[in-house]
Amino acid sequence: MSGLDPVDAALLETLLREAPIGFAFFDESGRYQRVNRALAAIYGVDESRCHGRTPSDVLVSEDAAAHEAALAAVLAGEDRVGSERPLFGGEPGGTDDRDDTGERRRWSMEWYPARSDAGVHGAVLIAVDLSDRYRAEVALGRTEERYRSLLTATNQVVWTADADGEVREDCPEWRTVTGQTAEQYLSSGWLDAAHPDDREQVERAWNDAVADRATFDAIFRVRTQSGDFRYYRSRAVPIMRGDSLMEWVGAHSDITTQHEADDMRQRLTQQLGEAALRTVRLQKATSDLAEALTVGEVVQAMGEIGQSAVDADSTTLAELDSDDMRLHLLGDDPGHRGASRAGTAGPATMEYAVRECRPFIAGDPAEMRALLEAEDEPGVPEFLRTTEERAWVALPLLSAGRPIGALRFTFSASRDVSDEEKVFLEALAGQCALALERAKLFEREHRTAEALQTSLLPEDLPKVKGIRMQAFYRSGTQHVQVGGDWYDAFPLPDGRVAGVLGDVMGKGIKAATGMSRVRNALRALAFSMPEPADVLTGLDRMFDATEGVDQVTTLVYFVLDPETGQVDLSNAGHLPPLVVTENAGPWLLETDPDTPLGISSERGHHKFFVQPGNTVVLYSDGLVENRKRAVASGLDELVTVASQARPEVVGDPQHMLQYLVEGMLAGYEQDDDVTLLAVHLPVMDSAPE
Repeated sequence: MSGLDPVDAALLETLLREAPIGFAFFDESGRYQRVNRALAAIYGVDESRCHGRTPSDVLVSEDAAAHEAALAAVLAGEDRVGSERPLFGGEPGGTDDRDDTGERRRWSMEWYPARSDAGVHGAVLIAVDLSDRYRAEVALGRTEERYRSLLTATNQVVWTADADGEVREDCPEWRTVTGQTAEQYLSSGWLDAAHPDDREQVERAWNDAVADRATFDAIFRVRTQSGDFRYYRSRAVPIMRGDSLMEWVGAHSDITTQHEADDMRQRLTQQLGEAALRTVRLQKATSDLAEALTVGEVVQAMGEIGQSAVDADSTTLAELDSDDMRLHLLGDDPGHRGASRAGTAGPATMEYAVRECRPFIAGDPAEMRALLEAEDEPGVPEFLRTTEERAWVALPLLSAGRPIGALRFTFSASRDVSDEEKVFLEALAGQCALALERAKLFEREHRTAEALQTSLLPEDLPKVKGIRMQAFYRSGTQHVQVGGDWYDAFPLPDGRVAGVLGDVMGKGIKAATGMSRVRNALRALAFSMPEPADVLTGLDRMFDATEGVDQVTTLVYFVLDPETGQVDLSNAGHLPPLVVTENAGPWLLETDPDTPLGISSERGHHKFFVQPGNTVVLYSDGLVENRKRAVASGLDELVTVASQARPEVVGDPQHMLQYLVEGMLAGYEQDDDVTLLAVHLPVMDSAPE
């Protein structure tokens, strides 16, 4: 401190002692000559313990080695030696140099030679705490890493443009997507990656945003390196400083997956809407056909249905004569039937549908020509030159799998018939076939009640692997009347089997047509929504629209999965099903029955499993109720009779039904129809080892 007046010397001494930075002076031998309070605190030792000692005497080996290497360098003549590192503390027992967070402090260690005209006389150490700056840099780095990871995870590419909307800064991520070079990308070259059909719209939106200093937001297709196109959403915001626009910062986001999901959702919504509309139209057609009692009324109803539900310009119905195996066109007059003319393309389409037992669909004249010329049908070119028809659909009318006629729709414009519409048309043809059959039966007044009743029931039950089905029907009428008992079973598209047994109160044509309407409507509903509660809810709506307030109809409807034995069932006021088991006593499926059809209620849905070897039996009230036996006692007797069945009877549904009928009717006079439907899950024999 020589050469300084006392005030300056005191000021310098105070600064060195109280300064928040560490300070030390070393002599030429590398020993501490002066250590201020801040550096002693860093070392974790007392100031007096440093004086006259070397770093090796004061510090741990790692810190001492760093100090002595720096000392040697500056004493040898280097102007400055600097480093950033943590310090591990002083002598054993000293204070560990950590901050409030528990992390070691980081220090900037700057070494300078103490020079005079005579040379280097020592070295000076200045230590500055960089912990706060280091933590800020680490936090900033982590934030940047997270930001980049987020952008990567969300398929976002950040880009910038100057105030005029020109891209001046390269964006390698975007060029990786598009395959552009830097020269191709810069300025407005990023727009060249847009799909040709989208580029003009995107460029106009970008220019408008730049001119208005408004947010830019656009969705467009981008050509990738592979040559395909992906959907991107580009959004950019102006960066303002006061009233001045500094630059634009934006992000390109790959939204292809989201866009495809939206498209799929829209298509599904459209398909569901179209399916719902087709279901409504099919229900309306079923209801209209159910009201048609004669062949002429069926023809008239189908003409109206063709216009309202199919948008057809003309509808033609033909009946297959079982004697000469020729199609006869049906007119409004049921007594008027004209033979189809060979060699004309119109009837030929129906002949094709009947012969092949599958739809004939020609969406335009070229397709019509190709289909019929392949059949060596003469007169096709002349027909196509003279007709105004441009599309044709002919469908076979099938009853029990056999053709009974054909239904044809024609259109004055070309038409693309989708798979869903084809299924709808086939279902409509099925309803038309049922209506035509019913009308023909109605016109045959000489048929007996049993023949009419039997014709309205399925001739054969479906043959499905894993189950055995059997039905029984015995008419209780003595006059030319038809009853309301009915059953039905049919496979569903998903591999399950649907079955139903119901009872329409009353006798005669009214009961039969009511039964037929319910049966046909049930099949139509099961085609689109097979679950029991949904089917019964749909039947309620149909019932309100078509049946009288005095009409009472009960039924049990179930859907069976042959692979798992799961049965989903709904009961509309009918008697509980009987479950007959091989190893335990029979029992009634005592689910609380809902109300009969047409009486508003929330339809229940019951699920249970049928074990292999067990049989589920549906039955009408004619089995358990008569003039001498009430329903309650009849149900108890049914369980008793079933419990006495021999094992070979339980394992055979046909014998089981016959056994139940004989056991329940023995000693009683049958005064009502008796109808049963049994579903048996046989025990599958295991394959030999």
